[in-house]
Amino acid sequence: MKSMLTQKLTKAEKSWILYDVGNSAFILLVSTIMPIYFNYLTDLAGLSSEDYLAYWGYAASISTLLVAVTGPIAGTFADYKGFKRPIFIAAITIGCIGCLALGLAQQWLVFLIIYIIAKVGYSSSIIFYDSMLGDITTPERMDNVSSQGFAWGYIGSCIPFVLALAVVLTTGMTGLSMGAAMLIAFLIVAVWWAGMTVPLLKVYRQKNFVERQPGAVRASFSRLWKTLCGMKNEKHIFLFLLAFFFYIDGVYTIIDMATAYGSALGLDSTGLLLALLLTQVVAFPCSIIFGRLSGKFPSDKLITVCICAYFGITIFAMLMDKQIHFWILAVCVGMFQGGIQALSRSWFAKIVPAEKSGEYFGLLDICGKGAAFIGTAIVSVVTQLTGDMSKGVGMIAVLFIVGLLLFRKAVKCTPKG
Repeated sequence: MKSMLTQKLTKAEKSWILYDVGNSAFILLVSTIMPIYFNYLTDLAGLSSEDYLAYWGYAASISTLLVAVTGPIAGTFADYKGFKRPIFIAAITIGCIGCLALGLAQQWLVFLIIYIIAKVGYSSSIIFYDSMLGDITTPERMDNVSSQGFAWGYIGSCIPFVLALAVVLTTGMTGLSMGAAMLIAFLIVAVWWAGMTVPLLKVYRQKNFVERQPGAVRASFSRLWKTLCGMKNEKHIFLFLLAFFFYIDGVYTIIDMATAYGSALGLDSTGLLLALLLTQVVAFPCSIIFGRLSGKFPSDKLITVCICAYFGITIFAMLMDKQIHFWILAVCVGMFQGGIQALSRSWFAKIVPAEKSGEYFGLLDICGKGAAFIGTAIVSVVTQLTGDMSKGVGMIAVLFIVGLLLFRKAVKCTPKG
């Protein structure tokens, strides 16, 4: 019989993967060009590099905190039959319009406010997107399909990124102002994101759901409360959520703060952007490799390897002070970024009830992206208190240590089979 890993992807699986290609363009923009443009705006306003890094971190924290509060409620509501698709569309619309509006902002505070709105739209859409995994594939294929999503997301997002980067870096030749160039860049990404969403919207069918009830909003709160109260009887899920809270918080903090940190260190902006482009290229084959390895080795072992690798990456980042160091960092992040995200997503999808996937992925978002405000806030606060950016970044290492210990405990409590 044909191996599950060598079977061709179905139309639904391909369409689901394409959304990763679309939304990844936005998050690549957030972690590369956007912080540099924000630095440009803060320079015009006369802000210090420490304040620039801190304000960027605070904005990232606020956006993820908002999703942490609203995500579980929206996810629970989306589990009702026929609700997930329209709520998914609403989140994408907010994200894409917000992305385009960023190009119209000419003042740093206005830019941050719009960024928060766009990031909330993006992060909310990911909750529903991740919860769709159980609808578009089988448990046996989840690790591979999830890894393929991140892999193609990394490499596919390079296309709009390169186009946007070309517009921004050639302003001297084209005569465009920085503001006009950034508007074009944001437009490219918004159109790409929206366009890659269409195939999924056409084929997606909500197979796992909870039947609608009278008073759906009140019923959603009731279901969410029952799930939280019943978590004591699902110790493996609770411990995984807690572990995920810490280790993925560190991962997302590195993603959100990498370019801002490099810029604050005074490293060349073009070099930073090209290094992060390399991260995407390296992440493509490495994500697929982790998906294939999951067919030979237990997923929990592979997640453990990724957490340990990220601990080492954080320590290295503390000592970074040269451009070549950032290139090395970019390669190392690319090697493990897709693996830890994809395998964590599929691991969680396999241990939670399929019909309540939106609800549980909403909770996962609290403990993951929604809780990432802690990592970015720690970096910002420690940087401002000590005046040393390296110490702020170094604090992220603690998140990986705690996350690793909790994850191994969660694995021991997970029912076999």
